[in-house]
Amino acid sequence: MFSDTGHNWKQYRQEDSIGVFPGNSNADSVVHYKLQQPVIARYLRLIPLDWNQNGRIGLRLETYGCPYSSDVVSFDGSSSLLYRMSPRRRQTAKDTISLKFKTLRNSGILLHAEGHREHSLILELERGKLFLDLRQGQRLSADSQRLVSLGSLLDDQHWHYISVERLNTHLNITVDRSTQQVQVPAGPSHWDIDQLSVGAEQNHRSLRPVSSQSNFHGCLENLFYNGLNLIHLAKQRDHRVTVVGNVTFICTEPLSIAVTFTSPKSFLQLPGTTDLSLGGMSVGLHFRTWNKAGLLLTFDLPKQEGVVWLYLSKARLHLHVHKDGRAPVELSTGSGLNDGQWHSVELSSSQGHLSITVDGEEGATAHASPTFPISLGGCLIFGGCPTKDSSQECRNPFSVFQGCMRFLTLGSQPVDLIKVPQRLQGNYNQLQIDMCGIIDRCSPNPCEHGGRCSQSWSTFHCNCSDSGHSGATCHSSLYEQSCEAYKHKGNMSGHYFIDLDGSGPIRPQLLYCNMTEEKTWMVIQHNNTELTRVQPVTGKTQHSAYFGYSSEEEQLAAIISQSEGCEQELAYHCKMSRIFNTPEGSPFSWWVGGPGSGQVQTYWGGVPPDSQQCTCGLQENCLDPKHHCNCDADRTEWANDSGLLSHKETLPVRSVVLGDLSRPGSEVAYMVGPLRCHGDKNFWNSAFFDKETSYLHFPTFHGELSADISFLFKTTASSGVFLENLGIKDFIRIELSSSSEVLFSFDVGNGPLEVRLEAGIPLNNNRWHRVQVERNVKEASLRVDALPAVSQEAPADGHIHLQLNSQLFIGGTASRQKGFRGCIRSLQLNGVTLDLEERAKITPGVRPGCPGHCSSYGSLCQNQGRCVERPRGFSCDCGLTAYSGALCQKEVSAIFKSGTSVHYIFQEPFDVGRNSSTPPTSIFSDMTLRGENISLNFRTSQSPVLLLYITSYYREYLALLVNKYDKLELRYKLESSRDAEVLRSGVRNLANGQLHSLTIRRQARAVSIQLDQNVEEKFNLTSDVDFNGINSLVLGKVHESDVLDPDVAQLASLGFTGCLSAVRFNTINPLKAALLHPDTSSVIITGPLAQSHCGSSSPANPYSSETTHHQSDKSGSMGTGQPLVNAIRSDSGLIGGVIAVVIFVTVSALAIMARFLYRRKGTFQSQEVMTVKADDTAELPFNSQAGSQKVLSENQKEYFI
Repeated sequence: MFSDTGHNWKQYRQEDSIGVFPGNSNADSVVHYKLQQPVIARYLRLIPLDWNQNGRIGLRLETYGCPYSSDVVSFDGSSSLLYRMSPRRRQTAKDTISLKFKTLRNSGILLHAEGHREHSLILELERGKLFLDLRQGQRLSADSQRLVSLGSLLDDQHWHYISVERLNTHLNITVDRSTQQVQVPAGPSHWDIDQLSVGAEQNHRSLRPVSSQSNFHGCLENLFYNGLNLIHLAKQRDHRVTVVGNVTFICTEPLSIAVTFTSPKSFLQLPGTTDLSLGGMSVGLHFRTWNKAGLLLTFDLPKQEGVVWLYLSKARLHLHVHKDGRAPVELSTGSGLNDGQWHSVELSSSQGHLSITVDGEEGATAHASPTFPISLGGCLIFGGCPTKDSSQECRNPFSVFQGCMRFLTLGSQPVDLIKVPQRLQGNYNQLQIDMCGIIDRCSPNPCEHGGRCSQSWSTFHCNCSDSGHSGATCHSSLYEQSCEAYKHKGNMSGHYFIDLDGSGPIRPQLLYCNMTEEKTWMVIQHNNTELTRVQPVTGKTQHSAYFGYSSEEEQLAAIISQSEGCEQELAYHCKMSRIFNTPEGSPFSWWVGGPGSGQVQTYWGGVPPDSQQCTCGLQENCLDPKHHCNCDADRTEWANDSGLLSHKETLPVRSVVLGDLSRPGSEVAYMVGPLRCHGDKNFWNSAFFDKETSYLHFPTFHGELSADISFLFKTTASSGVFLENLGIKDFIRIELSSSSEVLFSFDVGNGPLEVRLEAGIPLNNNRWHRVQVERNVKEASLRVDALPAVSQEAPADGHIHLQLNSQLFIGGTASRQKGFRGCIRSLQLNGVTLDLEERAKITPGVRPGCPGHCSSYGSLCQNQGRCVERPRGFSCDCGLTAYSGALCQKEVSAIFKSGTSVHYIFQEPFDVGRNSSTPPTSIFSDMTLRGENISLNFRTSQSPVLLLYITSYYREYLALLVNKYDKLELRYKLESSRDAEVLRSGVRNLANGQLHSLTIRRQARAVSIQLDQNVEEKFNLTSDVDFNGINSLVLGKVHESDVLDPDVAQLASLGFTGCLSAVRFNTINPLKAALLHPDTSSVIITGPLAQSHCGSSSPANPYSSETTHHQSDKSGSMGTGQPLVNAIRSDSGLIGGVIAVVIFVTVSALAIMARFLYRRKGTFQSQEVMTVKADDTAELPFNSQAGSQKVLSENQKEYFI
């Protein structure tokens, strides 16, 4: 401990822990110890913590120091110094003010610098913290702005260092060892200080302080302004210095003896004084603490007839008086008394009046009039009770007090606490006397990302709500870093919070993730995604449009950098408005894009940057071969130069400048779509370590106070080191210690600390497993996959800085022992991804990339979709399922009208070994089934109604229907000579308009029916088990029903009205083939049929099957019709429902196209209908390959009417 007065000692701390150093172990050796932080003091105090067990106690101490000069000045709260500066000839790029101060008061103005441009800077203490305020204008109408707050508990009567440095437009403010930089507003970028007031805010025209209550009371030392010693000038009575009030050049300070209650066993016992003639008493004290509860004082009433407790509870002051046979007396006052500030307490009792007062006149008082006198009956005990073996009888039903006390008074006499450790007065235990050891653990704030810090005497707590992060210090992000990561957790399209750099400084943002395609798209909106029409305005030759994005600038840059690719649609329609066809060669129109403010871009559509052409120029099909854009043909009809911008370095589009609008008849319509980015380069970045001696090395990891590391691994080995980084003594290591255990170990100077997690399952199963570790000043934690995290608390008052200096080893160690064999992927340290693949390309024994993702992610392919390996990830093949979508999760549904019919013809694959002369009928008649698997979902209000019908060449059939009792009937006719067998389900109300799920399985004669969540029903057929020569499957209306029974034939002719989805017969998906591949020869569609969301059992996600329509996809580049202004909106910027707009234009030129779409795609007018899109290529049985290719090429087109 150290002091400059011999009182008010301060604990020396290193790295925010108690400074401890070893002594000598014999009489001859010398131990040198260099302090990490210099100490300026006149007195040192050593506290032995342990003694040498062998030998005698002894000490010889020498200290080494440096010369130190000191100029001090003391202010009494009504005095100050005023410095008038000499005018400077030129502005300087740097100004500096530095000083030291000490005070017992928690508020007061240290400096007030005033300039001639009516701006001033004020350096002020407020509740023990230092604030720097900027004031502009006259005082009465001044506009004050608080620039920064630093420090805490600065009223501890110890010297504190302050430096304010201006570097051009920035200010660096330092308090002790903490520095913060702030931006200076434009006005006072140069100080131009006319006068500098020290200790008070002076009136410019007089020498009186503006407010004496805000003046500084304490001492200043070594006050320098740009190297000029201002205190020395005041001593020399320089003409530039004016002394106001009683200013002395020695540090005169009151003697303040404080005691610190450090532990639950701390207490202070003092003898009481009793004036029985008056029957009264008074006790006073000051305290400061972070705890909401604790016993301040207790004493017995005379003759031990009762007891008095003065205590804190819920940060309020309470007084409880208990006397045998009397009603207890209870008082409470004050609030928020655990704020770390000094609070005064006065307890007095006299002549039947009892009161407790907090913070004197500025605080609050509670009164009572007890029916019995309250006075001291013995000693007073502060903080807590002595141990039970003590002769003093003490009861404490409340928490113990941990904090500081000073200014203790009994009656009107102060207590000399120096006598206590001298055993001249009272008794104590585990007290720090003549010092206040309070620590502000929330300054600087250990809670990251805007977390709110609160504290008790021994620890702190971070409230991470609304921060988007979690953990002891709000360090780890709650959100994934990309849409790709959400997709691989099994999520569907929707809005998600994306935290691009994890624990880094970039804030999370809410973005829309489109997962309906094979690529996962991240959609970033801006303020105008509608098609906007621009007409000539008199006197104006250009039109400019600026786009503000929902993401911040650093978020945009991170999205584009992290994504594998980005695109943005730029639609441009023109009529007598040219782009590049100018007389002087400079373009009429351009757009600005790229990072920051962007750069001018002179290319349009999908052409290379700086090419000064449009898509038609690249394809050599422009309207005028002399020009490279359709608009440069300068026609009076509408033309189109639209396309997708896909060069990341020129995105996003910041603004569009449109020219050539001054001529009569000139007109333009433009639209800039949302920025869409796909993929995540970090998510799949991986390396394969094929030897235990192989490793990758990177620069030293810097995570001194907080560190988080996350990665995925896949291995068949039972152990190995994932990561290691060493220092001189410190280290950090993560390893697979056994086939089911991960070990996280590190040392920050307190000895090795280990965090182990036993998974309980094999981790070497060649599947991806995620490891997340975090280490901060409070705890270390380890999580594997979705298992509960394991954590270890950091030692109290221990070292906290992790100091590493070697290279970071991945997949091995510095000694090349216990290396890891397997794959490591997506390795991130404090939110920064290490590029394993690039480093692996130049490292022997390590290969970039890791194959085999389906073993871990294959389960994401739903509804029996097949997982397909990709170099960087996987995809789901939905061809053999009745579903579509990126994860085969999207039900293929359709609305049926009474005239709708889907006729699927079964065909066999062509067999080159079969006799080509065999008649087709005999070939198909060989298709015999001994069992079926049928599944479908349906929704209808019609009964009776036929759901599904399967025919045979041998007049056999299978019919599935809902009868007139709203029950399911399954009819099998497997022998042409016998009547059909009818299997009836007992489940009722199937025509209630709700969605029902149906599964039918037959194996020979055994038949089972599963309806919704009802019990499976089982039946047995009595007829033949062979379903011979199956021919076709019909959904909806049956046009040829001569084989059916009369009642079923009548139903078949009426058709089906309702919804069918996910229809599957064995390996055949007839409804999917009809909707997504209507041109195949196996499918015949009659009547209106179009895809719908009707098969969803829950309200449809409005974005679940989102399709982005591009203006550039319009067929043709020119026409007489005008562009559809406001007809195109962002598909992911709307929330709450599906907006499906079908616009029929009666213009004769488009009527033929509408008729074509109606026939070829089976589109019909319905509010539930969406445009049919070829989501995937179904591998349809009995279908020709040529037919499938034809379907794909046709369905890739999108039509705009």
